Amino acid sequence: MAEEGAARSAGPERPLAEDYVAQRIKTEREVRGWSTVTLAERMTAAGHPINQSAIWRIESGKPRRRVNLDEALGFCKVFDITLDDLTAAPGHVANPKVRRLVGEYVEQWKQWRALGKAMDAIQAELREYTEAHPDQDDLVKALLTHEMAVASNGEFRHHLGARPKLQSWLRAPDQDSAS
Repeated sequence: MAEEGAARSAGPERPLAEDYVAQRIKTEREVRGWSTVTLAERMTAAGHPINQSAIWRIESGKPRRRVNLDEALGFCKVFDITLDDLTAAPGHVANPKVRRLVGEYVEQWKQWRALGKAMDAIQAELREYTEAHPDQDDLVKALLTHEMAVASNGEFRHHLGARPKLQSWLRAPDQDSAS
């Protein structure tokens, strides 16, 4: 009897893990707001072609269509999850909405870091220009400060978007000595 519980099946001769995979595929797809067509397109783009009706049969068919190893790896790639996560019982992995939000946050953070590096490079070019043309230093800094204030609705100096390096560079020399 103990073996029966461990080898419980999801249908005729089917392991329960296959139902977990089907549930996880449907959950991950729905959390992202994807249709079965969109998921099929993303699977094909990832090099694991599968058609929309096959995805529907995996998720909802009676009996459910089995997922082969290539497809399982494709789902893992498209959803950015591990094979262990794909096959785990529901509730053993983080809430899909939380996982999606964390993933989005990490992607935004990467973009923010890349933009910060690009902004630093532009600032370095502006600094080089003002060092080569000291008579225009105040004009360049005033123009940049004004444009940033307009773009931020006046919150430039109080906002996280005002990078410390930029604020320091924009300070007039007499402000630096006064601090």
